[in-house]
Amino acid sequence: MQHFHHWRELPDTARGASVAMGNFDGVHLGHQHVIDLARRPDMPLGIVTFEPHPRAFFNPDAAPFRLMNAQTRAHRLDWLGVERLYELPFTDALAALSAHDFAQDVLAGGLGIGHVVVGADFCFGKGRKGTAQDLVQLGAELGFQVTVAPLVTQGGQVYSSTAIREALSAGRPQVAAQMLGHWHRIDGPVLHGAKRGRDLGYPTANMSITGLHPPRFGVYAVLVDVLDGPHHGKYHGVASMGVRPMFGENLPNIETYIFDFKGDLYGAALSVALVEHLRDEQRFDSLDALITQMDDDSARARAILAAL
Repeated sequence: MQHFHHWRELPDTARGASVAMGNFDGVHLGHQHVIDLARRPDMPLGIVTFEPHPRAFFNPDAAPFRLMNAQTRAHRLDWLGVERLYELPFTDALAALSAHDFAQDVLAGGLGIGHVVVGADFCFGKGRKGTAQDLVQLGAELGFQVTVAPLVTQGGQVYSSTAIREALSAGRPQVAAQMLGHWHRIDGPVLHGAKRGRDLGYPTANMSITGLHPPRFGVYAVLVDVLDGPHHGKYHGVASMGVRPMFGENLPNIETYIFDFKGDLYGAALSVALVEHLRDEQRFDSLDALITQMDDDSARARAILAAL
C-alpha cells in the first residue's frame, strides 16, 4: 500500500483513485461497506482520512476515544486491499477550508480523485457545514463521481465507533467484534516493565494503551500476533488490562502472558485481540492468592480459545 501525507504536489501516478473518505476509527463493518463501494475495476482503491483525528484536534483535552492509532488503522486498511492511503494532516489551514474549497483544492485539484464514497452522515468543510448531498453536487461541478453509502445496521442499531466503544467499556468484546467484523486489537511495541510477572511465574509482554479508548479493566482471554522478529507468529494468552491495583500503580496498560512461550519480546511489535472478559481487576490479600487466581484465569482462557 502506498502512503501519502499531503494532497499537494502528488505525482501523476498517485492521482485518479476511487476513494472512500472518513476517519475509519476501528474500520468496522460500516466502514468496510463504504470501502467496498469504492472498489472499481478501472481505478486504484484509495482511502482519504485525517491525522490527527478531527475530534482530537478540536478537543485535545478530551478523554482518549480512539479505537485504533494511525498505524493500526493503516495495517487494517492494507489487509483489506487498499492500494493508496491519503492520510491528510488535519491542521488549522485544512479545518478553515469551506466545503467547496475542500472539494476543489483537496479532492479535485490535489488528489485528482475520479470517484469518492462517503457515509450518509458524512460532514466536511469549515464548521462541518458540508453534507454528503453537498458533496454530490460539488462532484458534478468539479468532475468526480460521488456515491453516498447508506448506514449499515444490525437489529436496528447502526454500526458506529461509538457503539463499539460502549460495548468495550461494558466488557463485551464479542459484541464489539460483531460490529467490527474482526476482534478488537491493541497494537504496539513491547515495553520494559517492573518484571513482577516473571517473579510470579507469569512473565508478561507490557504494552501502552495511551491515547486509546480503554476497554473495561480486567482480565481477558486473548489472541496474540507477534508481528516481527524471531518469534513472529500467532499465539494464545491471557491479558490484564488496567492499573494493577495490587501494586498501587495508576497508568493504564495491558500486560499479556503468552501460553507456553519462551523468548525475549522486548521491542517486538504485538497485536493483542480481546476475545472474552474473564473478570474485573481486583486487589488480593497476598501474592499466593494472586497466583492462584492467575492459574484459574489461564485455565479458563485456554478453554475459551481452544473452542474458537
